[in-house]
Amino acid sequence: YVTNGNNLLKDSPLASASIEDICKKAFAEKNAGLVNNVGQHYNHIHFWSWMKPNGGGKKIPGKLAAAIDSDLGGYDKMRTDFIQAGVTQFGSGWCWIAVKDGKLTIMKTPNGENPLMHGASPILGCDVWEHSYYIDYRNLRPKYLEAFVDNLVNWDYVEEMYSKA
Repeated sequence: YVTNGNNLLKDSPLASASIEDICKKAFAEKNAGLVNNVGQHYNHIHFWSWMKPNGGGKKIPGKLAAAIDSDLGGYDKMRTDFIQAGVTQFGSGWCWIAVKDGKLTIMKTPNGENPLMHGASPILGCDVWEHSYYIDYRNLRPKYLEAFVDNLVNWDYVEEMYSKA
């Protein structure tokens, strides 16, 4: 993604922009190559930080936990809705918790798109491209998403992103 994105940005006015701005502008300009390559680079930068050993579950820091309660109906509803967003993403893509208009929302995006491209700030994302889960879970995308939420989410990093959104 990095090499392809850099090649696509050569001699572009976007070459010196932040990765966030490139994502937004590439989407607005319908530049599919940049959307997918730079979008996937952005998504994966955070994907690795959104996970940690022995993460997940209800161990959510204060302000984020309060926002999940008020905006998403509590942990259990958030968990169900996040997993459902990933399960129902047709083909390759991502499921997200993002901040839009000052409130948490759950969304899904195809391919390399992310919430930045849709006027929101991502705070948690899960890759639902088959290569992310097929070796361990075969075609059981719901089980992969359950394991992600229950055992891997690094809520401290999610809260850090929430505080910056």
